[in-house]
Amino acid sequence: MSRSEAIIDRLHGLHPKLIDLSLERLQRLLAALDHPERKLPPVVHVAGTNGKGSTCAFLRAIAEAAGQRVHVYTSPHLVRFHERVRLAGTLVSEEALIAALEDVEAANQGLPITVFEVTTAVALLLFSRVPADLLVLEVGLGGRFDATNVVDHPAACAITSISMDHTDFLGDSLAGIAGEKAGIMKRGSPAATGLQSPEALMVLEAEAARLGITLAVRNQEWTASLTETGMRYADPGGVMELPRPALPGPHQADNAGIAIAALRSWNPSWLTEAAIAAGLTTAQWPARLQRLHGDLAALLPPGWELWLDGGHNAGAGQALAEHLPAWSDRPRHLVVGMKQGKASAAFMSPLLGLADSLWAVAEPGQHLAMPVEAIVEASGGVAKAGPTVAEALRAVAAAGGEPGRVLICGSLYLAGEVLKADNTVLV
Repeated sequence: MSRSEAIIDRLHGLHPKLIDLSLERLQRLLAALDHPERKLPPVVHVAGTNGKGSTCAFLRAIAEAAGQRVHVYTSPHLVRFHERVRLAGTLVSEEALIAALEDVEAANQGLPITVFEVTTAVALLLFSRVPADLLVLEVGLGGRFDATNVVDHPAACAITSISMDHTDFLGDSLAGIAGEKAGIMKRGSPAATGLQSPEALMVLEAEAARLGITLAVRNQEWTASLTETGMRYADPGGVMELPRPALPGPHQADNAGIAIAALRSWNPSWLTEAAIAAGLTTAQWPARLQRLHGDLAALLPPGWELWLDGGHNAGAGQALAEHLPAWSDRPRHLVVGMKQGKASAAFMSPLLGLADSLWAVAEPGQHLAMPVEAIVEASGGVAKAGPTVAEALRAVAAAGGEPGRVLICGSLYLAGEVLKADNTVLV
C-alpha cells in the first residue's frame, strides 16, 4: 500500500457512512483551508446519470486542443486514486497528493467527514495551487448536496442523460432524481443538456427558469447527429461539420454535443471550430467501449476483439444495445459482472437478444461484486457462469467458431479489475 493509499484508508474511519449527502462538513473544512474553492480557474460543472465521464473527456480534449491547461476531477477511479485528479493535463503525482492529503487531514482535526468530501477538498486544494485555464468538475453523486457543489459560480453547467440510479439516495422517480441533478445549476451560469425524458426535462427547465438562466436543450437550442463522414452540430451560432467522435457508440453524439453546447453557451475566447473538431477526435476515456489489447485479450484467438465498458444501469444497458447492431458482422459475446444493489435485470434486458452468448462473472477483489448466481437469475437463466472473466474468455475461445467480439460490461469496479488483469496502463 502506497503512502497516499494509507492516508485515504485512514480517512475512511472519520465517518460511519460512505455516503452522507451534505455540504456543511466540507464547507467547514474548506474554510479551515482558506477557501481553495474560491481560487479556481473557470469551472464547467458536469452532472447526470450516464455520460458524465465521456462529456468531461470531450470538454478536456476540446480545451486542450485550443492550447488551454485543464484540471479535471472525476470519480470513481478504476485502478489508482490518482486518476481522479488531473492537474493542468497530468495525473497528480504521488508527492503532490500526499502533501495535499496531509494538509487536509491536519485542517480537518479528526472531525466527522466522509471520505469523498475529504478527497474533494484535496482536489480543490491541489487545483488552487497549480495554475490552469479551466477546471472540468464531475459530480460524484446527485448534484444538489454533492461535495463538488461547493463551487458557487461555475462558468457553465452540463447535465447528461438522467435515468434511474442510486434511488436510495436520490429518490425513486425521474423527477426527483432530475431535481437533485438540477441542483448544480446556478444563477448567472448558462447550462446545457442532451436527450432527456419529458419528466426529467420538465424539472430541468423549471429550475433554469427559476434561476433566470439559459438552458440549451438538444433538439431545441442545439442538434447533433452522426453522419456518414462525421458529426453535424448546429445551434443558433451556426452549423459545424465535424469529425466523428473518437469515443465509439451512437450515444457519444449526445455527450459530445452537450460538451459543445455548454462551451458555446459560455463562449470563452479560445473556443474555435478547429479546437472542437480536434477535441472530438482526441478524446479518451477508459472503460467506455474501450478496446483492450493486453493479457486478457491474448486469451482470445487471433482475429478476435475484446472490449470493455463500465456502464451499469438501465440507461447504460440501452446505450450499449443501440451500439451492438453495429457489431452484427461478427458473433457478439457479453461478459457481465455487476455491483450488489444494482438493477441487473434492467441493465441486461435490452442486451439479451443481441448476444450470441452471455456470461456472468465476479472477479476476486471486485468491490461489492454481485454473486454470479444472482446475475444468472436476473438474466432469466440465459447467462452461463464464468465464473471469472478469464474463465469466461477461455470458454468463449474454446467454443471455436468465426472471430467475434467480446464485451465485458456491468460495473466500473469490474472494469478496474479487468484493466489490472489486462495490464492496461492509464495515463
